[in-house]
Amino acid sequence: MNLGISTSCFYPLLTEKSLELLGKNGIKTTEVFFNATSELSKDFVKELKKIKDYYGMSINSVHPTMSLAESFMLFSAYDRRKEEGLEDFKRYGEICSELGAKYIILHGGKPNGVLSDTEYFERFAEISAVSKQTGGILLQENVAKFRAGDIDFLKKMSEYLGSDAAFCLDVKQCIRGGYSPFDALSLLKNGVKHLHLSDHNNTKDCLPPSKGNFDFYEFLLSAERFNFTGTSVIEVYRDSFETEKDLFNSFYWLENVYCKILKTLEKS
Repeated sequence: MNLGISTSCFYPLLTEKSLELLGKNGIKTTEVFFNATSELSKDFVKELKKIKDYYGMSINSVHPTMSLAESFMLFSAYDRRKEEGLEDFKRYGEICSELGAKYIILHGGKPNGVLSDTEYFERFAEISAVSKQTGGILLQENVAKFRAGDIDFLKKMSEYLGSDAAFCLDVKQCIRGGYSPFDALSLLKNGVKHLHLSDHNNTKDCLPPSKGNFDFYEFLLSAERFNFTGTSVIEVYRDSFETEKDLFNSFYWLENVYCKILKTLEKS
């Protein structure tokens, strides 16, 4: 797997500044979190591509800025609004193509949505098909307080969609949802295409790796044994670390953990 850091870690630093900061500090793999609709313009995406190319970076995934509106735009019963939302995801597919990214991260609908579980799964498949037309693969993220934050819902989704189910598994969202990241990984198996990594302890549910008590060695080893071949990016909030150096040190610590995993796998 590839390890990286999401631009979202530096929010509210401007998106392009966040990407440049990662590049300057030698981070070669990232996820770009868009924070304004103006950032979807071709000129802005060209600017991101210039930064990426200059530093020799790889952008594996993009995170839409409309996350909080997805329930309203995409998972309601009003078809005209849904069609407008689908147009937005066509654009995110194009952005994937322009940046060389593979995945689009979806928060999805809220628990009080009007769609049945089956209708939700069909809607996901519809958004996924539209995204693929222009170049992106849609991933459902397990965000707490959204429908997909519930592990039983994730299980139903995986069973209903089969090989068409694809997920971004976020460690802190598992903790907030009240279930183990290990259980979610075991449940979804090959459906997990992308990981959002963070640490936690008894008082804080979102910390940089090495600052809490989460067993990254066993978690990433489990992912490898499930044949996970995607990207794992650190995704934490700016108030969870004191200095930028602290975050980068967490990344280097995580790299060392992964090197130990590779040695373990070589011996087995």
